[in-house]
Amino acid sequence: MFKKVLDWFSNDLAIDLGTANTLVYARDRGIIINEPSVVAVHTGVKGQIKVLAVGREAKEMLGRTPGSIKAIRPMRDGVIADFEVCQAMLRHFIQKSFSGSKLIKPRIVICIPFGITQVEKRAVKESAEQAGAREVYLIEEPMAAAIGAGLPITEPSGNMIVDIGGGTTEVAVISLGGIVFSKSERVAGDKFDEAIASYIKKKYSLLIGERTAEAIKISIGNAYPFDDEVKSYEVKGRDLIAGAPKIIEVTSDEIRDALTDSVAAVVEAIKVSLEKTPPELAADIVDNGIILSGGGALLANLDILIKEKTGLPVSLAEDPLTSVVRGCGKVLESMSLLRQVATLG
Repeated sequence: MFKKVLDWFSNDLAIDLGTANTLVYARDRGIIINEPSVVAVHTGVKGQIKVLAVGREAKEMLGRTPGSIKAIRPMRDGVIADFEVCQAMLRHFIQKSFSGSKLIKPRIVICIPFGITQVEKRAVKESAEQAGAREVYLIEEPMAAAIGAGLPITEPSGNMIVDIGGGTTEVAVISLGGIVFSKSERVAGDKFDEAIASYIKKKYSLLIGERTAEAIKISIGNAYPFDDEVKSYEVKGRDLIAGAPKIIEVTSDEIRDALTDSVAAVVEAIKVSLEKTPPELAADIVDNGIILSGGGALLANLDILIKEKTGLPVSLAEDPLTSVVRGCGKVLESMSLLRQVATLG
């Protein structure tokens, strides 16, 4: 009875703790936070860390801070790279999410990549508990993405979801409420950005930051040629030879060349997953097709390339960026579904 009272007054949350962005879904309120997973910290004389900004405000500081201030991304490749900073970020977002009573700690559902170790799972769970959670449940990202995309995960039919986030690409075949086969590849949005920065550095001897690389990817990045035009983008950076600021223009064809290897790794992960899928479920995927979710799925014409390479129908989830957190939110509002899909931490 007491537990039911706690649940009634608790501000339950679902969190997509992503490498690039953190999204928070509150029960009965929907998505209330969607901010970059970045924390700006000031390192004191005795090495003590003081948090100056979190989220959007901190991202504005990336590549622009003086020596004593660092803009840190605590998540790398889908897992916690800096435990202390990640805990501070989680605490900030949890406190920002509170409405009404702050006396009762929230129950929290957090998404994790499929391939992470027990040690990494424990780190996520402990971070949330120390940041103020009453109970913590972990759900694998591809399962949450499939639920958020509206796939019939509890039915005895095969559904393939490809969740391309900031740090990892998760490919999963789901049937009867469980993951039949999954492959996690640590190539996703961040690697796309790195590939663009590396290409421009190599070809033009121009050094650009990760925010500029991301802007190029969003503006003219593509996995398959555009139908009617070649797009261009003005890039500002530092000339490595002269040492002075410089402006160049790059085309969408060049950016596609820069992304070739990274995109090929994503396609290969999908092909391997299809090869390992049981025949009956593979037949279902031929009918149902492949669903893409995550921010990386928004790379222009990626769906066309995957369709060409696999010969299967490919479609984007309704809102790829929020599929995972919306799936988490649906689980949060159904205890029976939560028990079915939650993984042990």
